[in-house]
Amino acid sequence: MDQPLDRDGAARLEQYFEGIGELLNDRRRKASFAMYSMGLLLDGERKSVEPMAARLCPDPDEAGRAHDRLLHMCADGKWSDRDVRRYAMNYGVAAMTNREPMEHWIIDDTGFLKQGKHSVGVQRQYTGSAGKTTNCQVAVSLTVSTRTEHQPIDFELYLPQSWTEDPARRKQAKIPDDVVFQTKPELALRMIDRALADGVPKGVVLADNGYGDSSEFRLQLRARGLDHAVAVKGATKVWRVDGKLRRRGDPISIGELSLQISPTRYRRTTWRDGSRRPLWSRFAVTRVVPFHDDGTEPAHREDVWLVLEWERDEEAPTKFYFVTLPKKTTRLRLVRTIKERYRTERMYEDLKGELGLDHYEGRSYPGWNHHISCVLSCYAFVLGERVRRFSPSPRRQGRSRPHRRAA
Repeated sequence: MDQPLDRDGAARLEQYFEGIGELLNDRRRKASFAMYSMGLLLDGERKSVEPMAARLCPDPDEAGRAHDRLLHMCADGKWSDRDVRRYAMNYGVAAMTNREPMEHWIIDDTGFLKQGKHSVGVQRQYTGSAGKTTNCQVAVSLTVSTRTEHQPIDFELYLPQSWTEDPARRKQAKIPDDVVFQTKPELALRMIDRALADGVPKGVVLADNGYGDSSEFRLQLRARGLDHAVAVKGATKVWRVDGKLRRRGDPISIGELSLQISPTRYRRTTWRDGSRRPLWSRFAVTRVVPFHDDGTEPAHREDVWLVLEWERDEEAPTKFYFVTLPKKTTRLRLVRTIKERYRTERMYEDLKGELGLDHYEGRSYPGWNHHISCVLSCYAFVLGERVRRFSPSPRRQGRSRPHRRAA
């Protein structure tokens, strides 16, 4: 943690882990969970089981016993990740929404680089973390945010079919029988359903084109009563609409449409202050009806905002977004909404750099999920302490505050 706890903070930490301990239903498991979490919270270059046990127990003999207890709790412990994550989510969301309303639910995914081939879910696959195809695990995350704060509340490990359809690998990694292959958008919807069931205040769902390109994903969000602001590729087709929102002409790709819009309609818009300079680009906005071949009558399709971004130094627009916010929404709000997805980059930096999100060295499916639950629990507590310590600045209402470290 970036600042030591005072006496009241230490009492809150003890009470927090007491609450989680009640969910674990075992005195030894409760103690191991608290020790594991303290290992994640305290300074240390590596936050896998062995180095954490060594830091927490200077005596080599005691460190060996602590290592065994932590390993058993994480890799083999029979406790509910769902219950622990719900507890952590409630703690952090209560702290955030006590002073500001919920604004966004952000879907993203991140990679966990691996050397071997035995860790559950690992294979050569693309990850934005490395910017290339490499040997790694990939996990989908759900983060919720207010104007100034954000909290990761859930993760799902993406299991390629090379894992879900291999009985030997499933057995070795202890993958439950009810876990089957699901695409990343399907995993995202699974987490969204859990959040809705847990009563998390709704927000606009943000996602990159890995999710936004799925018409089924977008339709499922709307079926759940959720607005979205998602990136889509230029090849995606739409119908143009007139002033009365009536479709006109044949479907056209967004890339083609972007070139038919007059350059004068692309206006410079700043979405937030960066560390060195204001962040801005040129944007055009228009109403369209998305085209996809799902059997739905065109007249029954929803018209949405199409936001087109023409970045500096680019010869043409290169980024595109579908947004379901109301028709009277301003250009500035549309732009600032789609740009809030940057929060997951900061969140991953905190989780990996400070709380050891990608340091787990076990190979099993339950162990990976238990580790993630411990990390999310630590983040939620630190978030609560940060909210207590820092208040939003009145002069920055309506503009994102500079990011503070989470741990």
